[in-house]
Amino acid sequence: MSAKSPTTSKAHKAKSVKKPVEKNEEKKPIQPKIAKVTVNIGVGEAGEKLKKAESVLQSVTKQKPVQTLSKTTNKDWGLREGMPIGCKVTLRKKAAEKFLADALKIRENKISEYSFDDQGNFSFGVPDHTLFEGQKYDPGIGIFGMDICVTVENPGYRIARRRVDRRKIPHRHQLTREATMRFLTEAFHVEVVE
Repeated sequence: MSAKSPTTSKAHKAKSVKKPVEKNEEKKPIQPKIAKVTVNIGVGEAGEKLKKAESVLQSVTKQKPVQTLSKTTNKDWGLREGMPIGCKVTLRKKAAEKFLADALKIRENKISEYSFDDQGNFSFGVPDHTLFEGQKYDPGIGIFGMDICVTVENPGYRIARRRVDRRKIPHRHQLTREATMRFLTEAFHVEVVE
């Protein structure tokens, strides 16, 4: 049997000493974060109009869009299942925050209270893509509006998506619409209107 040297055990003990927790030290409240921003343009048909919408979305978001497909067949609207009817882009991290700040400027930093759901996510629309900075009206393309859906999460939501040992988010850790409204007011100076 090999005996441990006295120097390594002392060094190990020195590393494992924990700092005592002070009773006066307050816990910081959990700060929500923007998980993703999904920008969607629905045109209702494939062809030239969809290609124009894709070019608009790429110029506004600086990312390549993907096509959204119809999930049902509706003869009255001329839709069949699997037919391309729109395009979308998903933004994350810094790009999502920058785009959201630009989109909120167009809305004069005001969001309606009914735009929030019970999980703290919210969505709003932009009626004209030329309202974004650097975008100009092109008669060959026209004007496209877009829907912006923002997913807001608390830190730790990864446990619901991970592959191993996936779990549900506990009720006490779930985000509420009031917490999201407070977060937007502090981080993006948004005014929530009724």
